[in-house]
This record gives sequence, structure tokens and C-alpha cells, in this order.
Amino acid sequence: MKTSEELRNLLNRIDHKGYPAYKDAKGQYQFGTYVLSIDLVQGDPFASPSKVSVHISGKQAGFDACLYDTTFKRIALQDHLLRKIATNIREYSFKAKGSGKSGLISVTRPGQEILNRSACVIQPKNGDLVVRMEIGFPANGRTINARELEKILFDFLPACIKKTMYQRSYRKEELEQVVDLAIDQNYIREELKKRGLVAFVANGAVLPRKSGVSMQPMKDAVSFVSPKSMEVTMELPHHRTIKGMGIKKGITLIVGGGYHGKSTLLKALESGVYNHIAGDGREYVITDDSAVKLRAEDGRSIQKADISMFIKNLPNGKNTTEFYTEDASGSTSQAANTVEAMEAGSTLFLIDEDTSATNFMIRDELMQRVVNREEEPIIPFIDRVSELYEREGISTILVAGSSGSYFHKADTVIQMKQYLPVEITDFAKKEAEQFPLVLEHIAEAKLPSFERIVKRDVAFQKENRIKMKALGKEAVSVNREEVDLRLVEQLTDHEQLEALVQILKYMKLHMFDGKRTLQEAVEELYTAMQKKEFAAFCTGGIPGNLALPRKQEIYAVLNRCRGLLKIE
Repeated sequence: MKTSEELRNLLNRIDHKGYPAYKDAKGQYQFGTYVLSIDLVQGDPFASPSKVSVHISGKQAGFDACLYDTTFKRIALQDHLLRKIATNIREYSFKAKGSGKSGLISVTRPGQEILNRSACVIQPKNGDLVVRMEIGFPANGRTINARELEKILFDFLPACIKKTMYQRSYRKEELEQVVDLAIDQNYIREELKKRGLVAFVANGAVLPRKSGVSMQPMKDAVSFVSPKSMEVTMELPHHRTIKGMGIKKGITLIVGGGYHGKSTLLKALESGVYNHIAGDGREYVITDDSAVKLRAEDGRSIQKADISMFIKNLPNGKNTTEFYTEDASGSTSQAANTVEAMEAGSTLFLIDEDTSATNFMIRDELMQRVVNREEEPIIPFIDRVSELYEREGISTILVAGSSGSYFHKADTVIQMKQYLPVEITDFAKKEAEQFPLVLEHIAEAKLPSFERIVKRDVAFQKENRIKMKALGKEAVSVNREEVDLRLVEQLTDHEQLEALVQILKYMKLHMFDGKRTLQEAVEELYTAMQKKEFAAFCTGGIPGNLALPRKQEIYAVLNRCRGLLKIE
């Protein structure tokens, strides 16, 4: 390892040379209590910035082991440090001058959710800290301006590191509050399992968001208050005793007039699979972390999914136990989304009537009279929803605004009135008695088969240059094949898509061998991710722009591949 003075001498030597001379700076340099690693040098000042990482031993960083001795505490601490680093580093970005991206200093800026990110990692065994960032190496035109880079590496960066990457930089109470919140959130997640609940929404929670493009809480919004009949008490380990609405396992219906908050509540429950930062308003909105939002997704591809529990006897004779299409309809796409969520191990379905295929959700009495059962290939979700819970333990939370048929199936009915919930189960059931639900005789469903084997892609595995990228939060692209993820609504950060690109590439290169089923491959990789995290799928070094996705989103990207996967 070289010293910081050797780096300074190098910069003096290459000053005013052509930009490629910056390549000589690649390597590791000891700067007092930390190591600066220049991992990748950009090709010119207009290209993507250079990749740099800071490494601090656990002994030097000094964070108490009790702050990171469990995974959920460690992720919360990493997230907090990263937010502080991102805030401080902005003060120095572009203070060094030059062409193109010269002087840029950037690190991941997290949103409202607390995610496990590669930009800031604390090793659980010894507390070693790694922070990954980008720096635009300065130039005038395409001539090196080493004096400006010297300012960044020897003045700006050390000042930021001193303020943010050591325990002594923080008040003890500040770090304890971050970790205590994580402990309380984890406690609620464990209590859900013990109490037979699928979700908890605390009294005082702020569910509406500031705008369609901002996930910050809306100012002056109506605070959530649980119906007394659904109120549960949580004795949190640290912060306080809190009360809120506990949603029991089973079938829960959310109803109410337009603009009264039905979808707002469902959106909060969708996001509740992740923990949120203090002040978000949803930090105590906790949902079963396997929950999947189901919806119609016209036009998506379906790769030999077994949708026969919902659709069979198609007039064209198409096999619905191995259903394949490049252009799914509303009903077939929602059927596929449902069985794929089952394959991914979800025990809670979240559904909004507004984004569902009507013919997949319900067939009313008149339609049953006019169109004979033998002429209708769709077995609607209403005919399977109780069976899914009673036989498979899969609960459903459904927002309904126009169809009352689900009143007959619901175990709990919540009416939203001006953003406040009222439990009306008994009233709804009594009213429903006047409108008997005419049910057709439906045989018990055969569980879908998940025996889909992914063929080995020899051409892909031999390819030396694999081009891949994430397209914001909308899609991922591998060798110019796009996977559309716009309607996978629980993907909350573009860095999750960056990780999904890496995961897709790794699985195609190393796991899809023509022997493993898709389910076996995903479960094997996800088990490795729980132990090794990013190292489980990053083979050429870990970039600083990744966030670990849930297992359910790994399935989602694989199931939406068109030409990228060959399934038999």
C-alpha cells in the first residue's frame, strides 16, 4: 500500500498531462486513520465519474458493537451514516473547477425508506467501515488539473470523513435514537407474527405524501387514528407504548367514497414492507415483509406460468398449466402475478380494484346467468380468495370502491371516511344478507406447479462484453434486452434496479444451468445474499450504487424477461 505523500507526488508529476495519465493514480493510499482507494478512473472529464472508496478499520471508526450487532441495527446505522455523509459532501461538490464533471463529489442520497446499500457498509464481525463514492477528476479541456484534484483528496474529503465516519463525530444520543427506532420496528414485525396480524398502522401516522413526485409527508395532513375495535397496543422496547390499528390475517376489505383515503392507506401498507426514517410519518406503519401488490399488467410477457387455478379451458386450446404469451391481457397478467407471488413465498396480497382486471376479480349474478360457466375460462379471484387463506395461509387486503360482492368474503371491513378508518364489518355483513352472493360450483384448485427450469444460455455465458444498466425505476437492460418494471410498484429506489441488473447477469452466467428450477435458483441465491449480501452476486468488485431488493422483486424481474430467459 502506498502513502498519501506518494499520491501527492504522483499528482504533481502528471499535472498538465493528457487525461489518460490519471490512470496511474489507481490504487490504495494510507491517509492517517483511513485508506483511500481509487478503484476506477474515468476515461475523460465528460465520462462517468471515477469510483473511489474510503476504508476505515473498526478500531479507528470506533462504533460500539451494540450499534450493529444485528442485521437490522447495522442497516439502520449504515443508512444514518450515509445520510450524514451525503449532506456534508454536498458542501464540497464542484468547489474544484474544470471541464465536464470536474470537481463532482457524490455519494448515494437515500430516500424515505431504510435500505441495505453498498454505498456504506459496516462489517458485522469487526466494525470495519467502507464508504463508496464518485469523484470527477478535474481537467481543463482534456488536460489534467492535478492541483484541483489535490484539493479534493487532501482538503475536502478528509474534512468530510472527519465529520461523518467516526463515532466521535456523533452525539451518543443521536446514534442510539437511530438504532432504538430500528429495534422498535423489528419488535413490531415480530409481534405481527405472534399476534396473527399482517399489518400495523400506528395512531398519529401521516400516510399522505407531499406530492406525486415527493415521498415526504404531506403537511397538515389528517393523522391516522385506529378504530377502537381494531386497536392494539405495542409495548415498544425503547420509545414508548403505542397504539394503532392491527389488521388480522384473513380477508380485509377497505371501502369508502372516492378521495377518502382508501388507496392512500393501501399505498402506506405497500411501503410498510420497508422500515422508514424518523419523521417520515410512516415509521410505525409495518406490513408483513413478504407482501406483494397485485395488479393487471396488460402487455407483459408470461413465461410458462401455471395459471390454471384462475384460467383454464381457453377456446384456442392454449395450455394454462404452462401459459406463455408475449402480450398478456389484464386477466392473464393478474393471474400470472398472483401465482408468481405464491412462488415467491408471499403470505399477503395487496390489491386495489382500480388497478385490477374486472373480469379477474368478479363475475356478478347477471353475468353468471347470461354467460354460462362452461363458456367462461376465468375463475375469478373472489372464488379463490377464501381458499387461498384457509388452505395456503395467504391473506388479502383489498381496496374496493364499486363492487360489494367481497363483503360476503371479508373477515374485516374498514370504511375510510375523510382519511379516518371506521370498522363496519357487522353492518356490512348484515347489509350483504339482502344481496345473496350467487356462487357457481367451483372445484378446489390444484396448487400451481413451480417446476419451471431455466435453460442454460451458452451464447450469453461465452459473451465477453455484457452491456447492462438500470433505466431509472422503470426498467433494466441487459445486452439491449429491456425488462419493463414500471408496474412492479414496491420497487422504491433506482439502486434496487441497479442490483437487479447485477443479479440477473449473475444468475444467467452462474445459476441457470438447465437443471435448477427458477424457484430453486432464486432461493439458493437469496440464501447466499442473506449471508454475503452484495458479494453473493457481484464478482468483479462491488459498485457503490446498489440497494438489496427483496426476494419478491428478484422473482418479478425474472418473470418479466422476454428474450433473456429460456424456460422449459
